[in-house]
Parts: sequence; C-alpha cells; structure tokens
Amino acid sequence: MSRIGSKPISVPQGVEITVDDNNLVTVKGPLGTLSQQISKDINIEKADNVLNITRPTDNKKHKSLHGLSRTLVANMVQGVSAGYHKKLELVGVGYKANKQGNKLVLNLGYSHPIEMIDPEGLTIEVPSQTEVIVKGIDKQRVGNYAAKIRDHRKPEPYKGKGIKYSGEVIRRKEGKTGKK
Repeated sequence: MSRIGSKPISVPQGVEITVDDNNLVTVKGPLGTLSQQISKDINIEKADNVLNITRPTDNKKHKSLHGLSRTLVANMVQGVSAGYHKKLELVGVGYKANKQGNKLVLNLGYSHPIEMIDPEGLTIEVPSQTEVIVKGIDKQRVGNYAAKIRDHRKPEPYKGKGIKYSGEVIRRKEGKTGKK
C-alpha cells in the first residue's frame, strides 16, 4: 500500500472541495481557487472534514497515480488555505534586486539589467536589495518562477556568488594552488 496515497487529507475550516463526475477537483479557500484534473481511475471519497483517495487495483499504473493524486490535492488544499513562498538570496558584490511596478529588475553583473514581469497570480516582494520572495497559492507556479529567477545567475562553486534559495548549501570547490 502506498504510504503517501493512503494518508487522509484533513480539510481546514473555510476550505470547500468539490469533485465532479470527470474527477475534476476544485478547491476554494480564503486565498483563492484551484482546480486539477485527477485520473478517472482514482477514487476520491469525502467524509466530514477528511478526504480519502483510493486506487482500484494494485497494478503499476494505479500505484503511481495513487500517491501523485493525493499529493496534488493536498498541495491545493494547503495553497488556498496558507499559500506557498520561496525566498531567494542574491550573493555577490553589486548584485541587487528592485521592484518597479509589476516588474522585477535584477542587476547581476551583466552589462544590462534583467527585467521580469510578474506572472498573474503570483506576488513578488523585495524586502531588501539582496532578497526576493515569490508568493502564491499554486506550489508548482511558485517553484517554477523562483527557478526562472535563479537561472539568470546560478551560484558558482568557488566564491558562492549568484542567486540561491534561502537555506540552500552550495558545495564549495578549492581554488587553484600555486607551486611552492
């Protein structure tokens, strides 16, 4: 039995979940609404404030869909109730971030500043020049946009300069050593 798929999903106060005949799951909460198409083979049972997700058989396809479906629904429930955020840190001399209207402007040592328009449904905050916070209700979109920001200047292994996630550990390499 799947350890992840067999866990029940507790539904917090203020969150409504509807499942239609085609297994389209819609979750409404205080922060917004999310919907996700779940495979028709997976059964979604709702009782009081608990959701249970079950699979019909133990074949390989159903086993793989079981845990995935449960995780997708659990992520939607947490997203509309609490939301998600990713914090990025800019490390390096002269590396800084600014917010101009709905644009994020990054100065990362290139000859030109990098401008990124905020995607719809996500909020980008710049509490200081070396920190960027991406917030939203959809876990996948938050992580995807944070990864796009990080791709402009990934941390390098010698000095650690670049854009890194908060709490990320960068494996350092030893530099060249001269002859003695």
